[in-house]
Amino acid sequence: MPSSVPSQPSAISRLSTAILQWIDSDHTPDGPDRMRQEPDRVDWVRCIPFIILHVGCLGVIWVGASAFAVWMAVALYVVRMFAVTGIYHRYFSHKTYSTSRVGQFLLALWGGTTVQRGGLWWAYHHRHHHRHSDEAEDAHSPHVHGFWWSHIGWITSRRNFPTDYSTIKDLAKFPELVWLNRFDTVVPLVFALAIFGLGAGLETWAPSLGTDRWQMLVWGFFISTTFLFHGTSCINSMAHLMGKRRFDTSDDSRNSFILAIICLGEGWHNNHHRYQSSTRNGFYWWEIDLTYYGLKALSWTGLIWGLKPVPASIMEEAARADHAHSIAAAQRAVHAHPDFSTLKKVVPAAAAMAVATATASNLQVPKKAEGPAIHKDVSTQAEHGGQHSAPPRIV
Repeated sequence: MPSSVPSQPSAISRLSTAILQWIDSDHTPDGPDRMRQEPDRVDWVRCIPFIILHVGCLGVIWVGASAFAVWMAVALYVVRMFAVTGIYHRYFSHKTYSTSRVGQFLLALWGGTTVQRGGLWWAYHHRHHHRHSDEAEDAHSPHVHGFWWSHIGWITSRRNFPTDYSTIKDLAKFPELVWLNRFDTVVPLVFALAIFGLGAGLETWAPSLGTDRWQMLVWGFFISTTFLFHGTSCINSMAHLMGKRRFDTSDDSRNSFILAIICLGEGWHNNHHRYQSSTRNGFYWWEIDLTYYGLKALSWTGLIWGLKPVPASIMEEAARADHAHSIAAAQRAVHAHPDFSTLKKVVPAAAAMAVATATASNLQVPKKAEGPAIHKDVSTQAEHGGQHSAPPRIV
């Protein structure tokens, strides 16, 4: 009687497939659907280039460091983090702005330098994440799979290698994007060679910088790219664990200032999960979103346009949520420190001091006749959850 369970590919078949996938990411002899049905496990052969990327950082032991090489690594981190957040995420995954077909191709080339595979593969996985965020089908939920798997393990599993083009038909209709996605090692290799060539040129043209080809390769490619990968991965692993929740979304996405700095604005993750179509993740001016600032500047060049704002209804919801959180915090403070947590003693005292100071410095100024002011004891609002259960007192 035939078994209904599909047989596992042989070791030789898996080895040859893994090696060929270094060159052609769409090489799946048994079909991508079958590969996606495999259990989660690390494919060490397929991950050899990924391992080499990390081991390459140890080259710093031999090449040393120079100020120019270190700052080049920092600059390439920022420029390519913008490519991840502003291009792979906010354009390919969510289409939060528009561009031409040529502009789209140029953005895809820029994104390819991040060494985070092709833009279509990236968009497919991210859209899948939003559909199943923190559910069993979410490939990198720390609540489902644990911290380390969500941070780095999921990308080493065979089942997550293929791109499901049926879920990104808006992008798969462009053959040039499919080619870049299929042969996703081409741009990183050209990028690495360009950095190596720059270092070789600097040896001759600017020897005073104290750098060379190998130092530039280690710092500009290996170290910068490795930090870039782990910075991006922090959103998968940590943005659902650390920070505050403004919106009551169905997942556990959170807002974190620290992650917003590391990932150029992606740390406002709860905002993003509440409304994915906005070009900006930082909904308020004090929520620093460097990716949005960069996209805004890029729109002035005409390369991109149609940046999508946050709707007024979402901002009103955010204001209500922030108000509710403030009242809840006041309630907790009342119970924790009943004698000192409310403002009913602080505000009148501060007001009296301010009036006394102003009066002492302006003794000759006649007083104006003013109507009665309404003063509400804020402790009442805290104790009753923000409801206006007691009428205001006239003072």
